Amino acid sequence: MSDTSQPEEFMQAYQYAMAQMMEAGIKSFRSSDMLRNINKDDVQIAQTPSDVVFQVDKVTVSRYRPLNDNPIDAPPVLISYGMFGRQTMIDLQEDRSLVRNLLMAGLDVYVVDWGNPTRADQFISLDDMINGWLRDCIEFLVEKSGGPITMFGICEGGTFATCLAATHPELFAGLALTITPIDFKGDPENFWRGEGFLNQWLANFSEDDVNNLVDTHGNMPGALTGAMFSALTPMNSMTKYSLGLQRLDGDADATLNFLRMEKWIADRPDHPGVAAKEWFNKFYRENQLVNGKFSLDGDVVDLQNIACPVLNIYALQDHIVPVSCTKPLSNYIKPKKYTEIGFPGGHVGVFVSRKAQGVVAQGFVDWVNKTQIKKKKK
Repeated sequence: MSDTSQPEEFMQAYQYAMAQMMEAGIKSFRSSDMLRNINKDDVQIAQTPSDVVFQVDKVTVSRYRPLNDNPIDAPPVLISYGMFGRQTMIDLQEDRSLVRNLLMAGLDVYVVDWGNPTRADQFISLDDMINGWLRDCIEFLVEKSGGPITMFGICEGGTFATCLAATHPELFAGLALTITPIDFKGDPENFWRGEGFLNQWLANFSEDDVNNLVDTHGNMPGALTGAMFSALTPMNSMTKYSLGLQRLDGDADATLNFLRMEKWIADRPDHPGVAAKEWFNKFYRENQLVNGKFSLDGDVVDLQNIACPVLNIYALQDHIVPVSCTKPLSNYIKPKKYTEIGFPGGHVGVFVSRKAQGVVAQGFVDWVNKTQIKKKKK
């Protein structure tokens, strides 16, 4: 006896599949039409006005122009990103800008720009970058403001800032860190699927492997580090220009958000060669920071020497810097001086998602009001 329902079920499945294909095709046409009407002038990032106030070699410090006529009496805030991306992430667009939120709160905000290293910079070391360039930037601002500053370190820039806060605590009124690795091993036994690939991958490199990779180019090319990060999420990297764009369905705001992110991702500076080798070998492979073996200018970096209030912000779905790589900082800071915020998002979402504007930016402002404010101007 034949099953008469089979043709009917087949037709239903066929019609459903065709409907899905038609819907996807229509979305693709809309997205393509939207892209056709966008030009490069529409895709601008880092538009909050600023002025260069200090320079050492290729590194500059810029001060953002105030957006609040009633500034609060807090130390100036110096933001330091790493060199595996640009600091422009903190000011992606007007409604997704950490910088604008801090300025609107009345803070005096500065940012470090590491510039564009060339082959002439391949012998720059971590000591040069941390105890040289970054320390020079901080000391300039300390002298200008007449007292210690509040540091806002991000990713690699946060690790640099942490090292200086431990070796030169007198320069810091406060230390805020975001998605910052401290323990570069973390807790691999409990990584969720997709988390910690970078940590485990580099842990399997030998020192020679790392050195040969960098020495082949002189510096660590920004294009190569971009490829490394893309390889951590292969399916998303392969489909974002097809399925990802198609899902936007021609939405103008969503398309511009997407393109601004891609503009930021494509603009990766090269990393000075010696410093890159030290970053991968001393931190990722040997975990020297938490093992008490990393030194600057001959002085061991002891994290217990950090004396200022600390705010540690991490992303709960961060596949690049696992939570277990950031939270161990709490083991070295006095509990009364340590605050942490777990953001429900990923590594980049800490800065560019709408939710982050209320969680991260406001969380930092609240922490400043609690720990850094001397007095409020009437």
